[in-house]
This record gives sequence, structure tokens and C-alpha cells, in this order.
Amino acid sequence: MSAELAVVYAALILEDDNVEITADKLQTLVAAAGVEVEPIWFSLYAKALAGQDLKALLLNVGAPGSGPAVSAGAAAGGASDAPAEEEKEEEKEESDDDMGFGLFD
Repeated sequence: MSAELAVVYAALILEDDNVEITADKLQTLVAAAGVEVEPIWFSLYAKALAGQDLKALLLNVGAPGSGPAVSAGAAAGGASDAPAEEEKEEEKEESDDDMGFGLFD
């Protein structure tokens, strides 16, 4: 088992028991499992998960809107152009059928 995976499992165990995730508690659980992990990982994960609702994060994985935020410039310029381009492509395909050219004719 990798060191990172051991720390993640320890964090999940703490969250499941409604115990605050700290570096010391992560280290205690990983040591009890007999996995050797560099001490830096405990503090990194404890700081990253501080104040986070881990259960909510797990339940929202892959949910719509759970991706990274889109910047205002990309939302204003890029989003409005995409549907218009798709409509033009669809119209072009339909015009070929109107002229009697089909794949199975």
C-alpha cells in the first residue's frame, strides 16, 4: 500500500467516526496499520482537510457543478460561441439530405 493511500484511508476512518482530522491522529492510525509513511504527509493532509466536510466532498464527486470554477472571461466568450457553432454544423448536415445525397441511396 502506498503512503498516500494509507493516509487517505486514515482520514476516511477519522471522518467516519466524526473525529477531527489532525496530523497526530493520522499518524497514530497509519502506525497501527503498520505502514511506513514520511511524516510530511500527515501534516499536508491534515492542513488540506482542515475545515472541509469530507463526507460532502465524497458524495459530490462527479456531480454536475463539482468541477473547477470557470473564469468570467471564459464563461462570457467561450460559452456563447459553442451552441451557435453546433447549430451551423447541424444545418449543414441537413442540407445534404435535402439535395438527395444520402449514404444509402
